[in-house]
Amino acid sequence: MNSACRRVSVRVGSQLILETRFGAARPLLRYGAAKDIQRTRHHGTSTQISQAHRSCSVTHSPHRGFSKTSSKRTMSRRVPIESQQVDAPLTCSATFLVLTATQTPDSISTIRSVLSGISGLAKNVSIRDLNASFACTVGIGSSVWDAITGLPRPSELTPFKEVKGKTHTAPSTPGDLLFHIRSERRDLNFEFERQLLDLLGDSVKVEDETIGFRYFDVRDLLGFVDGTANPVGQAVSESILVAQEDVSAESGTAQVGGSYIVVQKYLHNLKTWRGLKTEQQEAVIGRTKLDNIELDDAPEGHQMSHKSLATVEDAEGNEHDILRDNMPFGSPGSGQFGTYFIGYSRRLWVVEKMLQRMFVGVPEGMHDRILDYSTATTGSVFFAPSASLLEGLGDDY
Repeated sequence: MNSACRRVSVRVGSQLILETRFGAARPLLRYGAAKDIQRTRHHGTSTQISQAHRSCSVTHSPHRGFSKTSSKRTMSRRVPIESQQVDAPLTCSATFLVLTATQTPDSISTIRSVLSGISGLAKNVSIRDLNASFACTVGIGSSVWDAITGLPRPSELTPFKEVKGKTHTAPSTPGDLLFHIRSERRDLNFEFERQLLDLLGDSVKVEDETIGFRYFDVRDLLGFVDGTANPVGQAVSESILVAQEDVSAESGTAQVGGSYIVVQKYLHNLKTWRGLKTEQQEAVIGRTKLDNIELDDAPEGHQMSHKSLATVEDAEGNEHDILRDNMPFGSPGSGQFGTYFIGYSRRLWVVEKMLQRMFVGVPEGMHDRILDYSTATTGSVFFAPSASLLEGLGDDY
């Protein structure tokens, strides 16, 4: 295993509470292993597993030709909200699998059944190597949310909105389901994906499959450290998990404990990029290449760096973080090199504003110069519901 895959783990008893990889720490927010257990968190803070009352009665509405279901789903029991492993530790390998539902008669019921058993499938694969940090996060798109879950749609969940600047465009591409599969071993990811697609059968169509890998000391193929601005400690859950306070009475609690996900596939023109001097590359990124030191922001009205344009603040000047789990991908033989962007956020508007700043520019017309060397080819939005919601998809139908 190369140096980029080394990690240090900290345990309290049998509980893994912190994993550090070259100075970047990410606590593991794995709720629900036992009811009402208080988990020790990074920096000494703690969180309590929440109890939530989910009660709703929703009639399915048709989407993209899917038939309306006459039955209603009622959820009125008290259950702990257990989040998916949206904050799973960084690993050496990942598969980003984007699917669309087909129009076959049983497609939705098949998808629902597979999603309800996804944790069991993950356990069957991960048991082969318990030290491989295997995890799979499932995201559901707006087109099929109602048909699959029968629950109120998360308030911000919409299809990816194309962002068109004067020079560059962030396209919107199809995607109903996202499976973010990752572990320290490529073979585990492969086996999980193989079994998953066997179960889904002709109920889905593969829109995109990208195999990512960890590159040296967590660098992208442009040569810079990626993910430096990721939140750590208590800020992780505060930045990526929808809280009860974010939910209105009309939308119910189905989105609590979940996270919005935006994915984009970027292709790099490495020949042109490598033609720049190191100082020019650093000005584009906003950090030094060798030691990852943050550079000063450009004066107002001047060209802003990628670092500055990717920083999002609200009207009150509060900065909002997202969790990036980007990975390089590529094939020297085919001449394809890129970065797969995946951002988890408590609020979708944060990622949308970031993309507006990058593609349209601040001020307008002064786009992110990294886009002159990196072209976005896909763009989709999903919502990763709680693990509790996924497991309940096989009920009440």
